[in-house]
Amino acid sequence: MQNIIAVIFDFDGTLAPDSTSSFLESLGIDVPHFWNEEVEPLLNSGWDPVPAYLYMMIQKSNSINDQLITRQKLAIWGGRISPYNGATRIFSRLRQHVASVNPDAIVEFYLVSSGIGEVLRSTKLAKYFDDIWACDFCYGDSGKIMFPKNIVSFTDKTRYLFHIAKGITGSQFRGKPFEVNKKVKDENLQIPFNQMIFVGDGYTDVPCFSLIRKHGGTAIGVFDKKNRDKWGRAWGFIEDDRVSNLAPADYGRDSSLSISLMMAIENIAKRIKLRNQTYQG
Repeated sequence: MQNIIAVIFDFDGTLAPDSTSSFLESLGIDVPHFWNEEVEPLLNSGWDPVPAYLYMMIQKSNSINDQLITRQKLAIWGGRISPYNGATRIFSRLRQHVASVNPDAIVEFYLVSSGIGEVLRSTKLAKYFDDIWACDFCYGDSGKIMFPKNIVSFTDKTRYLFHIAKGITGSQFRGKPFEVNKKVKDENLQIPFNQMIFVGDGYTDVPCFSLIRKHGGTAIGVFDKKNRDKWGRAWGFIEDDRVSNLAPADYGRDSSLSISLMMAIENIAKRIKLRNQTYQG
């Protein structure tokens, strides 16, 4: 039976402030100049935003020899990132809530991000995820970043929703990129799309919002209430019917985001319970 619920998160701006910008700032790099004067011209010339910023990080690393960007520095920074309020507790609270509603339902957590994998896999939150997909560099002998190894952009994110749906997750599927293309009937999916909840904050999340909503799942948009510059973008997700709900990025027990997640996951757990009772009886 399809008893698994998947809660899928973006990271930057969703679970914690922008980890790439904060990392660059820790190296003494002028972050607004990096995005506006170095990455933006690439976008204007036709680059995709994600490979553009990865390329400029490599260029930046090569140009400041005393501040080479390395695997070790990325991992160390990941361990220093402070998640948003309540984020470290939301995982156990969601599992406990589902167990109280439907003991037969299982909750799995996934991270799909356009951020840097070495950073995200080193955060306090990494241990809560059943799998993590993000951008990765290949590294030289000294650990220096050399070239993008994996790029997770816009519609690339939807690929990993299909990984989750088909149960193609975990280390045993690393190095098998074509497994996700295998045809699986809806009734044989490990996690149907209508049993998925996707939480994200940015334009790279729009394809996932759309796919989840199209198939009856729940898409929740979040925004940093301290960053007024992003309020308009967040409201646009509501106006364009991209998300089921919109809430500030606060996972405290009584926050609107926490309540939205609890309601969404409870609804799915009850639906699974009713379906199973109908099937058995």
